[in-house]
Amino acid sequence: MTRSIELEERRRIVSEAACRVLARDGLRAVSVRNVAAEAGLPPSTVRYTFPTQASVREHALDLVFDGTAARIDALPADLRGTEYAHAVLVELLPLDHERRIELDVYLALGTAALTDAELRPFHDRVVADMQDWCGRVLRAVGVPEADMAYEACRLHALVDGLAMQVVRLPAGADAAWATDLLDRHVAGLTPG
Repeated sequence: MTRSIELEERRRIVSEAACRVLARDGLRAVSVRNVAAEAGLPPSTVRYTFPTQASVREHALDLVFDGTAARIDALPADLRGTEYAHAVLVELLPLDHERRIELDVYLALGTAALTDAELRPFHDRVVADMQDWCGRVLRAVGVPEADMAYEACRLHALVDGLAMQVVRLPAGADAAWATDLLDRHVAGLTPG
């Protein structure tokens, strides 16, 4: 049992280091040597933990969306309607350092997945998760099931577009306009 916990902890440490390297220096910089240096581990440990560069990238993408899912799942259970919608949508925007890194990782690896068959299933999972979160938001505010597919695509596109705008803002710039825009969009979806 302890050995598997140690391995999971190493995977987390290496994946977080890979995310930082990728966000700071780009996808090409995600090498065993650079990730090991960032993690403070010997390169042999990184190679043992992730035998291929593809496995490092795959786990980094999983780490990003597992973190987002954990934050959304940890939202207070008593949130309903537009309060729930706001809380979920805020988690999908890069409004702090952690979420900016997550978006940088998603953008780099999502782009790589277009030509990398090994990454494609991980990218497809990310898209499915986003569609699911958008669906949860829409159900929370009472969007009819007949309109769900269209509105989920529209909300997903809006969130992705806003995320791209926010991540390009200078560090520390006010992004309240983005959450306001999402709140207004959601308010326009609520019946009555």
